[in-house]
Amino acid sequence: MSPDRIQELIEFVAKSLVDEPEAVRVSKLSGTHSIVYELHVAPQDMGRVIGRKGRVANALRTLLHVTATREGKRAILEIV
Repeated sequence: MSPDRIQELIEFVAKSLVDEPEAVRVSKLSGTHSIVYELHVAPQDMGRVIGRKGRVANALRTLLHVTATREGKRAILEIV
């Protein structure tokens, strides 16, 4: 799965969770061995994306980790 497809996947999942999907933005910062994805959501939707005890955020990070490992890279998800 290409980094652009991963970015689209993060955006799709986040938009399906929040009340304001038009405020969802995913930006990508690439390095040599790692990729940092920044997920921007509306302030009132932050709790929905993080989830109770961080479960939703951890699930997103796990999905991201698995797909990035297949590419031989390290991926980090930051929720801003």
